Amino acid sequence: MRLTNKHKVLACLALCTAPSMLYAAATDVGGFLGIVGALLNSMVPALIGLALVIFLFGVVKYIQAGDKAEKRDEGRQFMLYGIIALFVMVSIWGLVNVLVTTFGLGTGAPSVPQF
Repeated sequence: MRLTNKHKVLACLALCTAPSMLYAAATDVGGFLGIVGALLNSMVPALIGLALVIFLFGVVKYIQAGDKAEKRDEGRQFMLYGIIALFVMVSIWGLVNVLVTTFGLGTGAPSVPQF
């Protein structure tokens, strides 16, 4: 059986989360949801940082392109993808914040992602 890139990424994610699952073995559903929530909370700043890096990469490509229209369009696409990714992540974070405060879930609203 030949592994595709999709399988390799899933295997890598499974191996990355294995230590947290072993050290904080959940005995009930609430414990498991707490582990998943902590994992997701730690991934949010990394994803926002990645979207920002993609945007800045597009800016650099756009500036370096000079008069080459193809390269400028490529840089513009990277900037657009970075802005869309940032917008989607911040919008979802805001929606989760509204739902948590509206329905009184958890101890409070999710904190703002920080590095």
